[in-house]
Amino acid sequence: MTPRYNRVYLGALGYELGPVVVTSQELEDRLAAVYSRLNLQQGQLEAWTGIHERRWWQPETKLSKGAVAAAKKALSKSPVRASDIGALIYAGVCRENFEPATACAVADALGVRGNACVFDLSNACLGVLNGMLEVANRIELGQIRAGLVVSCETAREINEIMLDRLLAGEGMSQFAEGLATLTGGSGAVAVVLTDGSFGNQPTRRLVGAVSLVAPEHHRLCRWGFEAAPGARETQFMATDSVAVLKNGVKLAQLAWEMFLREMKWLSSDVHRVICHQVGLGHQEAVLKALGIPKEKDYTTFRHLGNMGTVALPATAAIAEERGILKHGQNVAFLGIGSGLTCLMMGLEW
Repeated sequence: MTPRYNRVYLGALGYELGPVVVTSQELEDRLAAVYSRLNLQQGQLEAWTGIHERRWWQPETKLSKGAVAAAKKALSKSPVRASDIGALIYAGVCRENFEPATACAVADALGVRGNACVFDLSNACLGVLNGMLEVANRIELGQIRAGLVVSCETAREINEIMLDRLLAGEGMSQFAEGLATLTGGSGAVAVVLTDGSFGNQPTRRLVGAVSLVAPEHHRLCRWGFEAAPGARETQFMATDSVAVLKNGVKLAQLAWEMFLREMKWLSSDVHRVICHQVGLGHQEAVLKALGIPKEKDYTTFRHLGNMGTVALPATAAIAEERGILKHGQNVAFLGIGSGLTCLMMGLEW
């Protein structure tokens, strides 16, 4: 897939972070018995991942509440109003129900009505980027003038389950499978996309995107429900972090070559990159494989962890707030998600 755009703009970004700060040391304290049993030293979680802390929502916080808060922040920065929104997509891994779509609760709270398309979209950590392309396609075709993509992810619940499982477990293999879960953070994000016709001088033009898949690796990282015989279903998450990194980097290399070709950019033409926020090992491996200088990247994982679909766009929003992303720059969003799927998006900021 190699869509290109001439009339699509990123109108505004908004984000909301979980209020509860949870350090890696706190998680290790709760796993003291596991560390003792496996002869692990304290401090290993941060050393392995580069993550010092992450955020959690308060217990029982509704996902739509976080998404609405982020959406209101994004809309406050834009001339777009609820009545202008032609498509609203909720793109989180975490959703409030099997049905109806969590997007419906967000649309109701924002006042989106009438003939707008309102639905959920799911594609692991790439959901928001995929949602942006869905809205961009509708704008480019002239079907709508503006759309909104939102997401809210929560790490508290799956982390609590994983902590209990690790405390009840026995071996290093189970600890290794659960390590990626402990990187999870909680937050929400909203992206407003427009055709540039809302009175303000349009900036942040979406140039295009490329997507590559390697579905033969779809079992390397899984989050879902499982049940032992005679037991109730509970959430589980299992990740082969080494295999995900190895195969993800290979896929990213192929996607990067295609991306530069389709954008008609040289590597040196890319002024800034925002990657999916997995952790230190992932960042270093991907940048090295793609030949991207580390100073071109901007990260938040050290203090926010891996917020799934929220991670990349929220990091971009923070980078813009802090003057890292500036007018006139060519910016690449480099996303990768379980599946495996790699999606790279080019913008003229």
